[in-house]
Amino acid sequence: MQRRYISLFLICIFVYIGCDPKGKSPDASVGDKLRVVTTIGMITDVVKNVGGERVDVTGLMGPGVDPHLYKASAGDVQRLTSAQLIFYNGLHLESKMGDILAKMSGDTKTVAVTDAVDRSLLLTPPEFEGQYDPHLWFDVTLWMEAVGKIRDALSEFDSDNTLMYYTNAERYLAKLAELHEYVKAQAERVPPEQRVLVTAHDAFNYFGKAYGFEVRGLQGISTATEAGIADVQELAKFIAERRIPAIFVESSVSSRSLEAVRAAVNSKGFDVIIGGELFSDAMGNEGTPKGTYIGMVRHNIDTIVTALTRSTSTSSMMED
Repeated sequence: MQRRYISLFLICIFVYIGCDPKGKSPDASVGDKLRVVTTIGMITDVVKNVGGERVDVTGLMGPGVDPHLYKASAGDVQRLTSAQLIFYNGLHLESKMGDILAKMSGDTKTVAVTDAVDRSLLLTPPEFEGQYDPHLWFDVTLWMEAVGKIRDALSEFDSDNTLMYYTNAERYLAKLAELHEYVKAQAERVPPEQRVLVTAHDAFNYFGKAYGFEVRGLQGISTATEAGIADVQELAKFIAERRIPAIFVESSVSSRSLEAVRAAVNSKGFDVIIGGELFSDAMGNEGTPKGTYIGMVRHNIDTIVTALTRSTSTSSMMED
C-alpha cells in the first residue's frame, strides 16, 4: 500500500482535479449523493467508510443471506436500475445474479471489487474446475486491495471529491492493517497442531492460508450443492482421527448438516463441541459490532481462538 506516500499523492490529486474541470462525471453533482447499490454486506461496509456522506448506499444482501443462492427480486432490479454505481464481489460469488449484473453494465457503471487482486494470489479449488475461490475477504490484506478498487471507482465517477475518497480510504486502510495484525496475534495463541478450522462450507480457505490454519468444510466453496451422507461420514472420520475439539456453524448456512457431523463424530467415541457461530458470507445485524467488516473479522477470530484454546486446556486438565 505504501501509505507513507499517500499524503503526498493526495496533494497531487487535489492539485490535478482543481486544474481539470473535465474530470467530473456528468451524473455526479456536488450537492446530490451518489446512488450506490452493493451486493454483500462486506462491500456495503467498505463503500460507507470510503464514500462517507457523499454516497447513499443500498445493500441488497443483509444478515444471514447466502450470496451463492441469492436471486434478485423485482425490487432489487429496480434498485439496480436506478443506481449510478454498482459494486459486487465477482468471481461467481453472486452466481444467480450474473445475467442481471451483465445487463446493468451497459447503462450503469458496475465494478467487481475482486478485479483489483492479482490473480496469482487467488485460490483455485479443484472442484471449481479452474474458477477462483471468491471468499477473499477472509485475508484482510487481500480485502485491502478491494478497498482500493472501490476508492478508485468512486474517485473516477465523482472526481470533485477525489481527495475525500482517498483520505477516507487511507484512514480505513490503516484500521484494516491493525486488524490484520490482531488476527495474526490471536491465531498464534492456538498451538500449531490445534489450528484446524472445520466449518459448514469451504469459505475460510483464504483465512487458513493467511493465518496458518488447516481448513475443512462439509460443503464445497459454494453452498449450491448439498452435502451427502458420505460427506458427513468422511468429515466425521477426519475430526475423530485428528481429535479436533471444536467445529463451527455459520450464520448464513443451516446448522443441521454440521449437527449431523457432530453426532457422527460422537458415535465414533470422540466428543466434539460446536465452538460457536462464525460469519462467512454475510455479516451480523446492522448497528452491532458484528454488522461491520472489522467487527465480523474480530468476532470470528475471537470465537475460533476461544473455542480451540478452551478445548485444548480442558483436554490437558483431563490428561493430568
